[in-house]
Amino acid sequence: QVQLVESGGGLVQAGGSLRLSCTASGRTFSTYAMGWFRQAPGKEREFVATINWSGELTYYPTAVNGRFTISRDNAKNTVYLQMNSLKPEDTAVYYCAAKSGTNYDARPNEYTYWGQGTQVTVSS
Repeated sequence: QVQLVESGGGLVQAGGSLRLSCTASGRTFSTYAMGWFRQAPGKEREFVATINWSGELTYYPTAVNGRFTISRDNAKNTVYLQMNSLKPEDTAVYYCAAKSGTNYDARPNEYTYWGQGTQVTVSS
């Protein structure tokens, strides 16, 4: 069982930056690939970033590629999402998720454990 707790959300102006953190319970964090997803009101959950167990491999969708960076610190059981050049369309609740197995994945159905989410609001 893995429990995930996100933090770092908030209100920021367009063009600004935020860093989200997600800390996992348990001693097996390094055996999970991790992902970030987001959901805006009235929209489906959307893939944002994913990282493999070691942190060496990452993958992003076009919408955030070059602006967002996912990283992890296995010693701290934490995964991060650095978000730069934020846009109003990035406004959403952001969720981190853990996937059994070491390979990253963009499909939300592949993830077993989810955090409670943290709100990110970007004003224009």
